[in-house]
Amino acid sequence: MKQSMSFIPTLRETPADAEVKSHQLLLRAGFIRQTASGVYSYLPLATKVLKKIETIVREEMNRAGAVELLMPALQQAELWEESGRWQSYGPELMRIHDRHDRPFALGPTHEEVITSLVRDEVKSYKRLPLALYQIQTKFRDEKRPRFGLLRGREFIMKDAYSFHSSKESLDEMYEKISTAYRNIFTRCGLNFRAVIADSGAMGGKDTHEFMVLSDIGEDTIAYSDSSDFAANIEMAPVVVQYEKSNEQELQLEKIETPNARTIGEVSSLLNVDETKCIKSLLFKVDDRFVLALVRGDHEVNDIKLKNFFNAAVVELATEEETLEIMGTKPGFVGPIHVRDEVEIVADHAIKAVVNGICGANEEGYHYQNVNIERDTNVKEFIDLRFIQEGDPSPDGVGTIRFAKGIEVGHVFKLGTRYSESMKAHYLDENGKSQPMIMGCYGIGVSRTLSAAVEQHHDENGIVWPKEIAPFDVHVIAVNVKNDEQRELAEQIYSEFVNEGLDPLLDDRQERAGVKFADSDLIGIPVRVVVGKKASEQIVEVKVRKTGESFEVPVANLKETIQSLL
Repeated sequence: MKQSMSFIPTLRETPADAEVKSHQLLLRAGFIRQTASGVYSYLPLATKVLKKIETIVREEMNRAGAVELLMPALQQAELWEESGRWQSYGPELMRIHDRHDRPFALGPTHEEVITSLVRDEVKSYKRLPLALYQIQTKFRDEKRPRFGLLRGREFIMKDAYSFHSSKESLDEMYEKISTAYRNIFTRCGLNFRAVIADSGAMGGKDTHEFMVLSDIGEDTIAYSDSSDFAANIEMAPVVVQYEKSNEQELQLEKIETPNARTIGEVSSLLNVDETKCIKSLLFKVDDRFVLALVRGDHEVNDIKLKNFFNAAVVELATEEETLEIMGTKPGFVGPIHVRDEVEIVADHAIKAVVNGICGANEEGYHYQNVNIERDTNVKEFIDLRFIQEGDPSPDGVGTIRFAKGIEVGHVFKLGTRYSESMKAHYLDENGKSQPMIMGCYGIGVSRTLSAAVEQHHDENGIVWPKEIAPFDVHVIAVNVKNDEQRELAEQIYSEFVNEGLDPLLDDRQERAGVKFADSDLIGIPVRVVVGKKASEQIVEVKVRKTGESFEVPVANLKETIQSLL
């Protein structure tokens, strides 16, 4: 492609509303332009990168045994009502009505559509397993679109779905596609981790997220410093063994604690360590109220609470609800003398607290010398807190460290969540009707593009990994008004094309400094500069990643470029 004929509107200044490097550089290098909040046009350079990522995705998904199809983005509300998600999905679902006032949604995902499609066509176990995927634009009405392509309202996604007659078959496909994902992200040049995750609104149990490590990631990864263990912080189990001290249990006593609401304020007022305090938080778990207890230096993990109760929705009780149920405002809530309808669950660490401190369910008062098994009615002790750095790794190898990550892929074992609600059944070997067992597998294609830039850039611009770079080599004619330079650059460009390479020729009538700055900004792996030594058939080759540059005779250029790529 000749640069004079392309559409690459580079910018010298960084847009004020671009917060992260990937957003800044994709705008400055002329890859994307915003058309509305969270909605972007992909310009020619970004389109080429997307196509390369899509090619890698297709090759690995096909190798895993999946087959590509394309489903409609416009989805009937009736399908979402069948699955029960029309209301539960929330305001992120973009809902519209046609001219007959029939409700539709712009698809954020396609579980309902694919399940209805397969249930109508597959009736026998002989047609299973089946794995289908698509690459398509998705829509989610994000409350706060941010970070460019990393969190938008319209984005490109690969979603795949598998259907099985046994859990063993699902396990096999899950591993195949997980391997495909590792291959995809490795080929895209990304530093990533596959982490244990929560399935959220998707449903299902077993699930892993593929996280690109980045300081601007919105998710925290807990990983072992000595093994391959990695999990989203909300899913990492805590395996700390707590030992109860030999301290003598003292008599329970109510004490006045004016203006001391937080754990820090209470521990400071009473001159006790936060590990002696019991943090009590009231949650609404579906249609019941649950009091969750953790040690003062720990935080309640609401995902673990949700999974323990197998709940659909877990929310912290409002101040009004807390006042009604507990008789006091947050800050003075505690597990002593609690109404029977409130279930109490406590983290394992609470069992080891001797003579602790907790709220007295009365504003301005706390209890001291609390011994949980003696003084409260805890239903069960469970793993209820977030893991912390320095905790032992759940796999028994090493200790936990934290890192930030950008989610680029997610794999789920859905089980029969959708097939049962939508009646996607098949006849087994005995002629008995059974619900299909499902898996679901997603990759954010446009997010992968942005994550790659987040990991691969320097002070001058993007540094694309070779497999997903928009072009293989950037040929620059320093002075197009010089016949020798122009003609040699065009000759090299044509020879590269004939060799099967994908070159970009900068044939613009611009100053050399502008061309070099744009080249660094765009980030193509190798640059060939045709300058003053064109008459001697010598060009300069520069490697974008390392900054290394050297002169090469044109006769040796083909071999040099091939070795670099």
